Amino acid sequence: MRTLTDVSLDSAKARREQKNHNKGDGPLARDTMDAAHEHSSRHARTHAYAHESAIKHVTGRAAYIDDMPAPADALHIALGLSPVAHGRLTRLDLEKVKRAPGVVDVITVVDVPGHTDVGPVFPGDPLFVDDEISYVGQTLFAVAATSYKAARLAVKEAVIEIDEHSASLDAVAAAEANDVVRPTHVQQRGDWQQALEDAPHVLEAEQFVGGQEHFYLEGQACLVTPSEDEGVVVYTSNQHPSETQKLVAEVLDVPFHAVVVETRRMGGGFGGKETQASPWACIAALIARRTGRAARLRLPRAEDTRATGKRHPFHNRYRLGFDDQGVIQGGDIIVIGDCGYSPDLSEAIVDRAMFHADNAYSLGDARVTGIRARTHTASNTAFRGFGGPQGMMIIEAAMDDIARQVGEDPLTVRKRNLYRAGRDVTHYGQTVNQHGLIAEIVERVERSSDYWQRRRAISEYNAKSPIIKKGLSLTPVKFGISFTAKHLNQAGALLHVYTDGSVMINHGGTEMGQGLHTKICQVAARELGLDLEQVRISATRTDKVPNTSPTAASSGADLNGMAARDAASKLRERLFDFAANHYELDREDMRLENGELIAGHGEGERRIAWGELVQAAYLERISLSAKGFYATPLIHYDRATGSGRPFYYFAHGAAVSEVEVDTLSGEYRITRVDILHDVGDSLNPAIDMGQVEGGFIQGMGWLTSEELKWNDKGRLISDGPSTYKIPAFGDLPPVFNVELLQGHPNSQASIYRSKAVGEPPLMLGISVWSALRDALASLVDYRYCPRLDTPATPERVLMATEALRNPAPSETSAVEASDESV
Repeated sequence: MRTLTDVSLDSAKARREQKNHNKGDGPLARDTMDAAHEHSSRHARTHAYAHESAIKHVTGRAAYIDDMPAPADALHIALGLSPVAHGRLTRLDLEKVKRAPGVVDVITVVDVPGHTDVGPVFPGDPLFVDDEISYVGQTLFAVAATSYKAARLAVKEAVIEIDEHSASLDAVAAAEANDVVRPTHVQQRGDWQQALEDAPHVLEAEQFVGGQEHFYLEGQACLVTPSEDEGVVVYTSNQHPSETQKLVAEVLDVPFHAVVVETRRMGGGFGGKETQASPWACIAALIARRTGRAARLRLPRAEDTRATGKRHPFHNRYRLGFDDQGVIQGGDIIVIGDCGYSPDLSEAIVDRAMFHADNAYSLGDARVTGIRARTHTASNTAFRGFGGPQGMMIIEAAMDDIARQVGEDPLTVRKRNLYRAGRDVTHYGQTVNQHGLIAEIVERVERSSDYWQRRRAISEYNAKSPIIKKGLSLTPVKFGISFTAKHLNQAGALLHVYTDGSVMINHGGTEMGQGLHTKICQVAARELGLDLEQVRISATRTDKVPNTSPTAASSGADLNGMAARDAASKLRERLFDFAANHYELDREDMRLENGELIAGHGEGERRIAWGELVQAAYLERISLSAKGFYATPLIHYDRATGSGRPFYYFAHGAAVSEVEVDTLSGEYRITRVDILHDVGDSLNPAIDMGQVEGGFIQGMGWLTSEELKWNDKGRLISDGPSTYKIPAFGDLPPVFNVELLQGHPNSQASIYRSKAVGEPPLMLGISVWSALRDALASLVDYRYCPRLDTPATPERVLMATEALRNPAPSETSAVEASDESV
């Protein structure tokens, strides 16, 4: 397999060859140019280009927000944060803070000229505490000083008095008390109660699915400079520049056009910078406007971790009826999202958990209920998968439980429940139009991983091994692609061609390392028949492409790629019209290939170099700029009825994971992983492969080692790398086989029939958790699966092991008990 390094070296070689040609005009130079074009054409077919900033990343030349030079008189901001989770602020004396060395300005809520609430969708997120405190780490005040150290020291001089109240930290108790941030929502299809009554078997169980810290390498950071009139320019590590523009303008009480927001790149985002990058930009903008000086704000890691939200922890429950073959007839699923103190994006996140509570399986006649519980923690927010992974967890638990109940291998039961003809409508009313592809992917990875041969070998091994137990699991993924808020499914792009033939493309998406900018450059190059080296991307800016959607929901390439294609195709057609008239060519037989306009075929073929074409068009006053726009068709959803088509299409995949568990310590290791993932016709296999591998590892980390811990006062104690364990290189499985599905273009008219790849691979990590349950089930001869909450740390695995080996006299598994009670 060619690696990303191979591709980078090939690209560098082509660049050198092109430069050599530019220096000479002899036969050797011409041969070199032809070789470069041949290289370009070959890569136009494979599309395996390296990331547009790859060399800058590895050499340290890629500039992030804190690398940007600031004016010599720039101010540095530090924040005063709440030390308690819930209470009332009774005194905030900042006189000593103001007199501290180097301090230039100190601001609180009374200094905000405009909106004081920066809730992204619904109100509830005060920029500064006014009275009520809702979580540890909530912002009380901000200090601007001549140095970062001076600002940090000054914060400590504040006199803060708080009337502390008890904190609500139990999402289930909050749900039972109807203490919610948004109303409960229900999706229902058919008579689920009758389905339960008629089913030969009924099981019920519950699970806790832990949250996840984003742990982006670059923390929350921004640099704001005052501009002419009343405006500011905001440089920010941000997934949603347009929303930040709106909120900064509202806080400053100025028109939106007075605020320009720019994002060149982020050192990771994963959803944590979709809404929660905006408050820091608002604070820095306030300082910049008040002082007339640039202001920089960068959160230290511990403060960043405490002050920002996480992936939502979920408490899930199911009660499902099924037949003797383990095929689900219907039932009831409840998902309770721990939303933290405010709505943020929780309505949509819990909705997506509900949408994905089926994963790849038909639920029959079913009801799915989503509850958005309020707790006194930082407001939880978007995270790769946006609630979908938490929703999938409950049905994957059910698949394992049902399989043990009917005495079948979990894979057999999973395959029987996959969407198929006659059972191809989801519980929210959308038809699954590629259900055959799900089954094909499962069957292919089942064969390529030697699932059944390994299953037999593992069963024999476990029968002879009293301590080390092995587990194996194959889990599929069906993930819906689109924003579930319809209006967000739109994008714009702006394309310029300069008179030397070079091309600049700008779009509304943001680059956080996922390769979006590279793919957009590829789209522009492909539409204009150019080598990728001739196309450059510019920073995402709100004054170039306005009113943009966040780079989220795996839709960055789908939306912005189509907008870029629209812009490039408009410019191409304009040039064709010009060339037909100027050069007297047949308009119907033109194409752009390898840096040339080609008209006709054979002896009558005419070739015009791209540079010559552009120069001629400019001299004839033909516009060399175009804007593009795209809006996703077909999608709709009615919240009142809980039904519709919220997704344009589904992306699929399947993973087989094998684990070894030491049942005396709870320690385990992942020994082998096989993945087959569906990306349609890949825009860039090198980048997509990286997304699949990285997504799987991040999902594995979420379910195994990444444990968020709060003390009984609501203070997050896992606030850094010493207390929060993300996967490291040594956690990679020694055998890691990853393949992209070939020959199955997207059935919908996406960009070049590709499919989104940002979020779907994360849920492949569920196979690791399921394999751990499989290993533990061997302790009871696979009669049932133990409950294993996540993250499945060695401590949790050990406790589950001890419970299986030494059950209390009155205890049995939750699944067995519920089956007998029914």
